[in-house]
Amino acid sequence: MSPRLQVLSRFRSHILSTDRAIRVYLPPGYDGRKKQRYPVLYMNDGQNLFESRTAFGGVDWKLGATADTLIAAGAIKPVIIVGIDNTGEKRIHEYTPTSHHAFRGSGRADRYGRMLVEELKPMIDLRYRTLPQRENHAIGGSSLGALVALYVALSHSDVFSKVAVLSPSVWWHDRVIVQQVAQLPARLPLDIWLDMGTTESAEGISDARLLRDALTTRGWVSGTDLVYHEVEGGSHNERAWGTRAGDVLRFLFPRV
Repeated sequence: MSPRLQVLSRFRSHILSTDRAIRVYLPPGYDGRKKQRYPVLYMNDGQNLFESRTAFGGVDWKLGATADTLIAAGAIKPVIIVGIDNTGEKRIHEYTPTSHHAFRGSGRADRYGRMLVEELKPMIDLRYRTLPQRENHAIGGSSLGALVALYVALSHSDVFSKVAVLSPSVWWHDRVIVQQVAQLPARLPLDIWLDMGTTESAEGISDARLLRDALTTRGWVSGTDLVYHEVEGGSHNERAWGTRAGDVLRFLFPRV
């Protein structure tokens, strides 16, 4: 494990009554003499991001290596990445915005968002040299992790200014996330990355397009504050998401 990947093995949430590991990637130069402060990306399913030994199926995103390469090339700003482990059997509970009768205990995304905003972010801001303002904070995820990332970003746009939504589970509860976007009074100040792989289900692609269209109807502008990609050959797994992580980081934290 890289010395710039720190694992907080037992982060306790009183809001969710759960313990989980938090994985913190620190950019090159973090421990140098210059006490620079950094933007922060919060990512769901943290155990899948940095190490194959903890990742689902033994394949991780290699997100730390990708960030290292882009930072060294001057392609993105140096950034702290906070990987939030899921809780296994409770993952579907915490990552879903509404309760569904077929999934008893689901619909805890509101509490998950509160955990991020009220418990985790203050701890990260205290422990690490972050830039705590909303314009320096992003959240992201894939699949159900993408669903909850978008839900939390929409609910807490005073905290997060950017969101990465990879292969989102738009299907949840009759596409409730599309309904929630449609009910917004107007566009929120969020930059959104949205994608879906072309080898994922036809329904998944159709759902992603519905979500894209709901966002543009509410005022997001494609190519400006909304980037939508149908990734040729992209599939629904950690390897596929890892291959487009570089493009996601370039969108979220461009070197301007």
